[in-house]
Amino acid sequence: MKSQVLSLIAGRLGIAVITLLIVSFAVFFATSMLPGDTASILLGQAATPEAVAGLRKAMHLDDPAIFRYGRWLLGLLTGDFGTSYANGRPIMDLIGGRLINTLKLAAVTTLFAVPLSLFLGITSAMLRGSLYDRVVTLCTIGLISIPEFMVATTAVLIFSVSLGWLPALAFANEVHSLGELLRVFAMPVITLTFVVSAQMIRMTRAAVVETLNTPYAEMALLKGASRGRIVMRHALPNALGPIANAMALSLSYLLGGVIIVETIFNYPGVAKLMVDAVATRDLPLIQTCAMIFCLGFLVLTTIADIIAILANPRLR
Repeated sequence: MKSQVLSLIAGRLGIAVITLLIVSFAVFFATSMLPGDTASILLGQAATPEAVAGLRKAMHLDDPAIFRYGRWLLGLLTGDFGTSYANGRPIMDLIGGRLINTLKLAAVTTLFAVPLSLFLGITSAMLRGSLYDRVVTLCTIGLISIPEFMVATTAVLIFSVSLGWLPALAFANEVHSLGELLRVFAMPVITLTFVVSAQMIRMTRAAVVETLNTPYAEMALLKGASRGRIVMRHALPNALGPIANAMALSLSYLLGGVIIVETIFNYPGVAKLMVDAVATRDLPLIQTCAMIFCLGFLVLTTIADIIAILANPRLR
């Protein structure tokens, strides 16, 4: 049985590696098909055709796409992410601080969103059919239906424009105390928590309800066990796999789907850097940011799959 678990885990890791390779192929060729010529954009409208041709040759843009992809993939595997087209700086230097800021935002949001989602999802499942359950369900459906840019814009209008409590822009590099941390991260975290918590609440509730409807949970209830004990001792351990998958899918949004939030609040993260790179058609920077998002998504989903395998009582 132990060998079966290890083979399943190895299979998940292998699938993740193959998926990342396929994604790298798609990212490279999709960004290469963006409209406009990189050399012309860098030199400006006054550039002569000879200057544009010379720059294209110097940047190896005339090489076959498959050769450029091979060099780029080899650089990724060796830790060389290349050089920015826009300013000539190493991409690692551009991304380093921005990635830390994005991870800070994701970590703070996770600290708020995960406990809140677990509490509301579990209590809603325990009290299913009650007024509390209906209110939580209605609120989560409403939050799922509202796009994040509307939540962010509404937060700015209320807390910055009307009340003046919080700054409209988030300057992550100016945090020197707990009070400044709360002020800087308040509105981005509120926005992201609303966006990611709704799905986690619904999936947690569904997983716990499904487990509570199993024969062993009903037998425990008939033997006099309290509903809270049934949930904590029986339902949650067996619902850990689906809950972990729901959390992984929701939290992966924090790494790749914060573009709107970082843009609205001018937060200096990787997503904002990627938006700026698209404007200047800085292909190496766009490709590296996209791969970071994809890697984060695959890491979270793979961890969730491994947790689901280890939490499966039949495999144990």
